[in-house]
Amino acid sequence: MMKSFKVAVYGATGHTGRFVVAELERRGVDIRRISRQVVAQQDGASEAWATASCDDPDALDQALKGVGAVINCAGPFLDTAPAIVEAALRVGAHYFDVAAEQRSVRQTLATYNAEAADRGIVVLPAMAFYGGLADLLAARVCTGMHSVEEILIAVGLDHWHPTAGTRRTGERNTARRFIVSEGRLTPLPVESQRRWCFPLPFGDLAVTAVPLSEIVTISRHIAAKRIESFMNEAPLQDLSRTNTPPPTSTEPNGKSSQTFVMDVVASGDGTSRRIAAFGNDIYAVSAPLVVEACMRVLQRPVKGGTFAPAELFDAEDFLAALKSEIRVQSMSQSPPVSG
Repeated sequence: MMKSFKVAVYGATGHTGRFVVAELERRGVDIRRISRQVVAQQDGASEAWATASCDDPDALDQALKGVGAVINCAGPFLDTAPAIVEAALRVGAHYFDVAAEQRSVRQTLATYNAEAADRGIVVLPAMAFYGGLADLLAARVCTGMHSVEEILIAVGLDHWHPTAGTRRTGERNTARRFIVSEGRLTPLPVESQRRWCFPLPFGDLAVTAVPLSEIVTISRHIAAKRIESFMNEAPLQDLSRTNTPPPTSTEPNGKSSQTFVMDVVASGDGTSRRIAAFGNDIYAVSAPLVVEACMRVLQRPVKGGTFAPAELFDAEDFLAALKSEIRVQSMSQSPPVSG
């Protein structure tokens, strides 16, 4: 059934792009792999491959011709997202990306909504570990709340060996980061540090405010007075060291040994709720997230526009579909944060 769909993957030869290609292949989807540079076509017919740089609209249009959707895995998304979204709109393909950059996601959501709605095209940025997963968890834990005071997200990683793309994005992404304060997106005032009692095996750890694209996606559809996100220190130290190696595969499917927990606490209506997601390899787990979103849009009638994940999908149903990759657990309501 999936063979009736053709999906383009921009940045198909990159680290995350290869995971996305593998997930599409697992589902039996026809794939057009697109690279920014000419690569050896090691498998498939020539029509399964294309080369197009972001500064060549004609090449992008040709590369996306005949596809139902494009998944953009090529960062920095501040540079690639506008060109790929615009090409997708021109050829009539739905657009997805895995951006963690707040500025890119804000620009995509704000800039292309009217045209996407007019053309019946879905534009869904940040459908990945950062952005998408936290957005779905927040939507699920806040279900039924009439008034949401606060949403706090804490990411725990045992380590972070960044890809070359993550390094480039960090160098490019110098924009000031935002949190939600008093119900509005507000620049992060100072670097905020505290302790967070993660579920085991992480436990009580120091965390630092690291607001990424989830602040933007969640604030689209949950009117919380405060939304902040944090990360433990070990992965931040890995990122700060220039000699930290890239990810190393430890499994046949290419996954690394990295483990994660994403812990979300929501307060409102005089109560507190908590939910956590556990898994392995933040790059690899982004593939089933974005591919599941892509397949759902292709298989069902949807209205066009720009969206956060939980604006399009039922959070509980979506997360349940990924139970083989992400273990979701409702946690104790006791507050995990200390000053």
